[in-house]
Amino acid sequence: QVQLVESGGGLVQAGGSLRLSCAASGRTFSSYTMGWFRQTPGKEREFVASISGSGDSTYYADAVKGRFTISRDNAKNTVYLQMNSLKPEDTAVYYCAATTSSIFASSHYRYNFWGQGTQVTVSS
Repeated sequence: QVQLVESGGGLVQAGGSLRLSCAASGRTFSSYTMGWFRQTPGKEREFVASISGSGDSTYYADAVKGRFTISRDNAKNTVYLQMNSLKPEDTAVYYCAATTSSIFASSHYRYNFWGQGTQVTVSS
């Protein structure tokens, strides 16, 4: 079992930056691929980025490539999402999640454990 708690969301102007954090419980954190997803009302949860257990490999959705960076610190059981050049369309609830699948498993159905989400709002 993995318990996940996100933090770092908030309100930011377009062009600004935010860094989300996700703290995980458990002693096997490094064995999980970690991902970030986002969701807006009435829409399906959307893949944002993922990172391998070792942190050596990452994968991004086209919509965020070049603007967002996922990273992890296994010593702290934490995964991060650095979001730069934010746009109003990035507004959503952001979730971190854990899976034993590869970083290319971008469907939310492939993820087993989820945090409660953190709201990110980008004003124009």
